Amino acid sequence: MNNPYSFNEEQMNGIVEEIYANILKECEKLKKDTNCPNEQVVALLSLIASNFSPIIEQKNF
Repeated sequence: MNNPYSFNEEQMNGIVEEIYANILKECEKLKKDTNCPNEQVVALLSLIASNFSPIIEQKNF
């Protein structure tokens, strides 16, 4: 079982805020440069997020 994790206040006001702003900026740049719809950006972000999702093993009962 994983322990819950939260960023501390210093991290939230520092690196987390910076990374969040950069992700938004890069997504807007992607939309501008490729003329893709929001749904395509969502699909890309979902793909990226899936790289950080835990692998759940399926057990046969």
